Parts: sequence; structure tokens; C-alpha cells
Amino acid sequence: MNPERYAGTTPEFVLEDYFLGETRAWGIFQGRNGEVKRQFTVDIRGEMQGDELVLTEDFHWRDGEESQCIWRIRRLDAHRYEGRADDVVGTAEGIAYGQALNWRYTLALAVEDKTYHVHFDDWMLLHEDGVLVNRATMRKFGIRLGEVTLFFQKPGD
Repeated sequence: MNPERYAGTTPEFVLEDYFLGETRAWGIFQGRNGEVKRQFTVDIRGEMQGDELVLTEDFHWRDGEESQCIWRIRRLDAHRYEGRADDVVGTAEGIAYGQALNWRYTLALAVEDKTYHVHFDDWMLLHEDGVLVNRATMRKFGIRLGEVTLFFQKPGD
């Protein structure tokens, strides 16, 4: 898909506006056959530090695991973003038009005692009611490993 095809769609998704303050997400990870492998919730705190949006994501996995990811995101121009996090290899690249944002990045994914570099093609679409839908496809060597689906909502919405 091409992010530009969402130009002019509404509501406009402005990453740094949507994620300021508190946000909650609910998600699943599905393996390549569609089977739900894991479920989780995420509590997110967003704040501007200079020209960076800092997102602190606290993951609560249904199996009891807890983890945290901290993103540092900068807007480069009217449509482009870059992001960094400890488990992202290099820099994440984002392109936003209208209601959509597409992130592409490589994640260093720890599984048991090994780390794999997995490529993410991550799409976010904002709906009129403030719900943000996120669907990410994970690939390694071009082979689809699975998908992550999340739904974000601001408290009180």
C-alpha cells in the first residue's frame, strides 16, 4: 500500500497530538496461520521533549510477562517521521497522509535465548471516534511470520 493514497482522508492523524498524555491499547499477535499466539494491553505515556515525542509503552502480556519500550519520535517534515527505540535496529521511518501512518523498521526480537532481526510494516488508521487501529506484518527474509493488531483509545473517549 502507498501512504499517499490516504491524502485528504479524515480525521487527520497527527502522531504527536494523538499520543500526548495517556493512551491505552489492546492487542494480539497472530502466527502465520492466523492462530492467536499472545494477547496484551499497553499503557502509553507521551510527552514532548524538545522536538521529540517520547512514548513510554508498558506492555502487560496475558501470560504475566511485563515489558517496556521507549520510543523517541521526530517529525522531519509535513509527512515524514523518524523513530528510535532500544530494540529497533537503526531508525524507524514513518510516512503520514490523512488518517494513516505507515511505519517501517527492523526490530531486534528476543525469543528465549536468541535475538532475531524482524522487519515490520506497520499501518495505523485513525477513526472518527478517536479509536486508532494498528496492523503490523512481521517478516524475516521476506517470509511472513505473523501479524500484530492493536486498538488504541484515549481515556474517557
